[in-house]
Order: sequence, then structure tokens, then C-alpha cells
Amino acid sequence: MSSEADGHERVSLRGVEVYPFTHADDLIDFADSRKGILIAINAEKIANATAETLRIINSNIPYCDGAGAVMAARQKGAEVEKIAGCELWLHIVRRFHKDRSFYVIGATPEVNAAAVAKLREEFPGINIVGARDGYIRSDEERRALIDDVADKKPDVVFVAMGSPKQEFLMSEMLARHKAIYQGLGGSFDVYTGKVARAPKWWIDHNLEAAYRLLRQPKRIKRNIVYVKYMWWLLWHRF
Repeated sequence: MSSEADGHERVSLRGVEVYPFTHADDLIDFADSRKGILIAINAEKIANATAETLRIINSNIPYCDGAGAVMAARQKGAEVEKIAGCELWLHIVRRFHKDRSFYVIGATPEVNAAAVAKLREEFPGINIVGARDGYIRSDEERRALIDDVADKKPDVVFVAMGSPKQEFLMSEMLARHKAIYQGLGGSFDVYTGKVARAPKWWIDHNLEAAYRLLRQPKRIKRNIVYVKYMWWLLWHRF
């Protein structure tokens, strides 16, 4: 583990420098004091890391979102717990909805609108200063979105577009406006009920990825990476 100037220590997992947080509140406190991009780290992100994604990950706030990342970090002596990104963003909303502003980006137009409506219903008075779907069709739309975020200056920006697309976009936004950013993947689909999350038993036994594979067999090519990752774990190659 390498010591950080701010007193926190990172753990290097094949070049991915994760913070070993033990509780969502610790992560949120850290992000609130520092600002930056909260990046959920799992086996897939570690195995597929490139020089470009590592640059973004390691200059921001990566945390262990997957069981594979937790197991690897514990092999290296870290005290760390899994923090699920699909739960973390709602924890952030609960914590800050009374006095912070939000910008909500991602998913289809219908799912994005449904997510915004549900947030306003569940958190009365929440200040959502901007929202749009995740289908950016041109450089002009991308620049307009980044300009809008910089102009409206939200305290928290959620981007649900999948990796690494969302990380690249958030990195551009962060360069223009400092805030707490979080990439959410398909979390809006789960939040609005369009997609069901794995049942609690599967989550508790660290089998959420297996459940998704059973529900979506087309993910098999994407999940082959877990074979390589398990070999790294077995032989302590982190």
C-alpha cells in the first residue's frame, strides 16, 4: 500500500489504486472534502484497465464496488468492505438532498425522466438543476452538456452511461467544474424498476455477476474476464 498525503492509503491492484473504505459514509465524507469522480472498481475494471482508464481512475476516488476487488485488496492486507455503487448514489442523495444541488445524466429519455420524477417524489424539495438522457449524438451535444454543467454548478453529478464512456465524460466535466461525480452504469434502470437487481441472497453471497449472467446469457463473452481474474486471486498475482 502507498501512503497518501491526506492520510488515506491506497491499495494497488495491478495498477488500479483503490481506496479501501470500510463504510459508505467514510467514502462520502472523503469525496465531499476533496471532490472528484467516484469510480466503482470491480474485477472487470481491473482486468480491462488501460493506460487511459488508469489515468482517470488513479487521479480520482476509486472504491471497491465488486467482491473481486475486495478479495484482492484484502489479500494485500487492506481492511476494506464492498460498497455497491447502485446503493451509494442513493446514500449520497439521502445525505445531501436538503441542501445540495444535483445534475442527473444517463439512460434513455424515458428512464431518465422516470428517475428524476421518482427522486422528486422520494426526496421532496430535492434541487435537480439539470437532467438529460445518456445518448449524446454529436460533439456539439457533448460540449453543450459540459457547458451546462459548468454554468449551473451542481454539487453532485450522476452519470449513468456505462464504463468507460461515463468516466471519460465525467473527466471532461470535472476539468470545468469541481463537484462530486459518480458513474452509475445501469443504476437508473434498476431504480425505476425497468431492470431487476439480483435478489438479496445472490448479493449477500457475492454472486450478483452470476445472477446477471443467468438473466442475460449474452454477457458470457464479457464475463470471460473473470476466469483470468480468479487465476490472479488464486495465485496472489496482485
